[in-house]
Amino acid sequence: MREEAKLDKAQMVAERDDVTHTEVQGWLRDLGLSLGFDVWIASNDRSRPYGGGCLADGCLTELPPGLRSGTAAGAIRLIDGLWLESGGNVTAAFEVEHSTSIYSGIVRTLDLALSGERGAVLALYLVAPDAREEDVRAQLRRPAFSRIADLHVRYLPYGQLDRHREAIARFGRGLHPIEQLARDLS
Repeated sequence: MREEAKLDKAQMVAERDDVTHTEVQGWLRDLGLSLGFDVWIASNDRSRPYGGGCLADGCLTELPPGLRSGTAAGAIRLIDGLWLESGGNVTAAFEVEHSTSIYSGIVRTLDLALSGERGAVLALYLVAPDAREEDVRAQLRRPAFSRIADLHVRYLPYGQLDRHREAIARFGRGLHPIEQLARDLS
């Protein structure tokens, strides 16, 4: 019976974490759309329920040709959220790291940033709960991620995003409001 209770608790935590991860992806989707970007939602998350529909409602149904092919295409399809200009260039990439291993999001972000022309992606964000900032910083200190400083990856805490997202959606333009909320990781 005790083992069953542990499994039930683990299932409840997993479901809560999934809802939170999906909710944050939804915030990013809504913000991107309101700021005039085309939005991509990770291929494995597209059909998740959100806001009375699916998480990918109103978003791109396929990635632009330059992102669909190449050695990093599989990883790029799994990035939690991309904001793109109407021509298909990636303006911002967001990896939501609620409770999962942070390094997998970092690797996908690196794959995107290093697969194209240098500087082609303007902004890269690791989005995580406020309490995980030190976890994010610890991962980025690993020698394997030494290139991160060159790519200007930023940390975007849930609390800041939640507190300011409605004002950004209403009054914001471009990436400037998001940059103001994000924290430098170098």
